[in-house]
Amino acid sequence: MNFDVIIIGGSYAGLSAAMSLGRSLRNVLIIDSSQPCNRQTPHSHNLITHDGDTPAQITSKARQQVLKYPTVKMENGTVTQVYRNGTFSVITGDGKSFTSKKLLFATGVVDIMPDIPGFAECWGISVLHCPYCHGYEVRSQPTGIIANGDMAYEYAKMISTRTNNLTLFTNGPSQLTAQQTQKLQKHNIHIYENEIKALNHKHGILSGLELTDGSMYSLNAIYARPAIKQHCSIPQLLNCEITEAGFIKVDLFQATTVEGIFAAGDNANMFRSVARPLPMATRPVRLLINNLYRIAFKSQAVFPLPPSAVQCPAQTRRNRTLQGLRGQVGAGFR
Repeated sequence: MNFDVIIIGGSYAGLSAAMSLGRSLRNVLIIDSSQPCNRQTPHSHNLITHDGDTPAQITSKARQQVLKYPTVKMENGTVTQVYRNGTFSVITGDGKSFTSKKLLFATGVVDIMPDIPGFAECWGISVLHCPYCHGYEVRSQPTGIIANGDMAYEYAKMISTRTNNLTLFTNGPSQLTAQQTQKLQKHNIHIYENEIKALNHKHGILSGLELTDGSMYSLNAIYARPAIKQHCSIPQLLNCEITEAGFIKVDLFQATTVEGIFAAGDNANMFRSVARPLPMATRPVRLLINNLYRIAFKSQAVFPLPPSAVQCPAQTRRNRTLQGLRGQVGAGFR
């Protein structure tokens, strides 16, 4: 079957892009393996009209709305191969084959769980990555941070505004500077350097943390940021450039470094939340549609963009935002 665009990944980013393309009467196929990174998370927050819904509820309603558009189709499966010979040929694990003029990867990332018993079971439930997404629900409760060095320091500053019962576990020798250590201690944030033996929990609900020296700490929540990797390796096999941080490199319109391939969502963005992928996914739609018109009419771009606009990395703006936020957060942390 032939499509204008095949979207690989059918969570928030993929569905958002599909809706915009469907409303423009483009023939779209979404291929999804139903393995979102937040499938273990009990509730989602910071998404207006859906605050407190489960990720599955949000996805289910989104799919119902998107598939009302007759030019949008959905296929359950895993993409295993992509070939390019003028158009893209997409092969799924069960041997089905589809072709398209353009590709959009909305495949997300995989969190690499540390070798700490109990961590994976609690991940997304009581071991959290984002205080903005989940910090309100555990406010003022005994809270831990598993991190080290500069990340630990920035994390502690951010989370200290949500609880005054905060403990930092570096899981090995501290890499904090003397000044950072002094400031954390000044704010009654205890630091423990022994390695972590296990997280104690029941069905993912944390009750405490145990260190290798036998000491136990009662905690209701822990913040951590494990390493990530791309959920799908196919963009790299197609020569899409990957940033040093492990994300697919894109321009302001989510175009990758390979002509005809776009990426949106967590696979191309360091700021992970339910809401963030939605505007990212609609960003490439106009460019996609414009490119499809050009193919149909064999013409040049209708609204050509200056090279500086296309090549300007979104990461620059993100870094500026981070620096500004860090300045604001750290203003009262002296």
